[in-house]
Amino acid sequence: MKKYLLLFAVIALLFNSCKPKEAVTQSKTDDGIITFKFIQLNDVYEIAPLSGGLYGGMARVAHIVDSIKLQQPNSFLVLAGDFLSPSLIGTMRHEGERIMGKQMIDVMNAMQFDLVTVGNHEFDLKENEFQQRLNESNFQWIASNAKHALEQDTVPFSIRRNGRTESIQETYSLLISDEDGTEAILGFFGVTLDSNPQPYVAYEDYISATQRVLPQLKENTDIIIGLTHLSLSQDKKLANTFSEISLIMGGHEHHSMLLDAGNAKIAKADANAKTIYIHTLTYDKNQKRLVIDSKLVPVDNKVPSQHLVDEIVQDWNVILENEIKKVVDDPYKQIYVAKVPLDGTDSASRGIQTNLGAIIAESMAASYEYEVDGALVNGGSIRVDDVLENEVTAVDIFRVLPFGGSVLKVKLEGSLLNEVLNYGKSARGTGAYLQRFNFSQNENGDWLIGGKEIDIQKNYTIAFSDFLLRGLDIPFLTPENERVLEVYSPEESEKAADIRKAVILFLSQLK
Repeated sequence: MKKYLLLFAVIALLFNSCKPKEAVTQSKTDDGIITFKFIQLNDVYEIAPLSGGLYGGMARVAHIVDSIKLQQPNSFLVLAGDFLSPSLIGTMRHEGERIMGKQMIDVMNAMQFDLVTVGNHEFDLKENEFQQRLNESNFQWIASNAKHALEQDTVPFSIRRNGRTESIQETYSLLISDEDGTEAILGFFGVTLDSNPQPYVAYEDYISATQRVLPQLKENTDIIIGLTHLSLSQDKKLANTFSEISLIMGGHEHHSMLLDAGNAKIAKADANAKTIYIHTLTYDKNQKRLVIDSKLVPVDNKVPSQHLVDEIVQDWNVILENEIKKVVDDPYKQIYVAKVPLDGTDSASRGIQTNLGAIIAESMAASYEYEVDGALVNGGSIRVDDVLENEVTAVDIFRVLPFGGSVLKVKLEGSLLNEVLNYGKSARGTGAYLQRFNFSQNENGDWLIGGKEIDIQKNYTIAFSDFLLRGLDIPFLTPENERVLEVYSPEESEKAADIRKAVILFLSQLK
């Protein structure tokens, strides 16, 4: 019997010594260190590549995300506001409704976004449109200072899915773990600048809102991260005010930046996914030490497209192209090369005379073979909120002027023209600010046309965007005003019939 027991012990020893090392590595010990990644986008208005396919494109971003997640499962895709509006396709109609960001939700659902916050342009949408986009989304939203203003109360915005209603939270906590069992709790808050007031939106001061939500995050999470849509100065103030914040992934500026403020890194990628930020964070729980490595990654025509997302983008592009072809034959034909960036940002278009605004206004005059004294267009009609660089296509002009409309030739009294110009100047910061051709001011602030002071006793012929004659931006500028003497509306076959066609033809001749 003893011989059998001895033999069994020897066999067992040999068996154990021959086991693969893999069995030993399965019982890793918690080293207290965990690494994770964020893939950050912000201010993405277009789902397809821009500038003739040179940069951007959500299908390309999806490919990058997939590649990162293969290497690091703890990778999270976030967007720091401004994605539902403005966009060219968003202004169009499909199945009887305005698209208004539906295409972006469709794409973002397929990309499996993890977390977003609202930007000021989300509230370009009507209340019911914004609610529809919320309901269609399959990802997490946070909004710490932007709430739903009802008649009797202010409440969080809500998402209605599958018969259930869930409120958008002010904060979001995410528990992550790695292979050896190290865990960390990430805490997020999201604040938005109040630059787009709407009756259905109530904004709390972003500093006050952050001060209110941070104590709970500080108590229950390891790392605090801001997903913000603020101006850079506001992001800096946020970081300098609250030392608990480690990283601010922001938006709004449209150009990339990475800087330190307070104890935080502030990062913003380029608009329209020209670039994305990849943040690699390594946290030592024992030392309470966080290291952040941020890399700006270009999204250009060297990056492959992810097949599923690309199919969705192409489906929406068919809808877009069919609409554009009603005005121009080849939407993607190069019409101009912008050696100097053309400024179509909201802040500039509504506050100063821009080079893009000057081109649009001169195009209006050119559509009437310059048989006008000047041209005026409201800055609010420029909706791209971006700059045009390098190759410019017809699609880009549609992005700039998505609402189209005709160019009217209007004869009016000089006194009224003076009042219109003064009103536009006083409306700086709003859509009623005027972009001009052949107008200037002297040192006394008097308006000049063609270098000569406007004579209030004289009549002038001006090319106006048709929107301006509706009295919506400038209340007294309507055909019913007795000082509006004649209004000519172009025939459909004329260049002036569509302001976008007028600009495309004008730029084509400048090449």
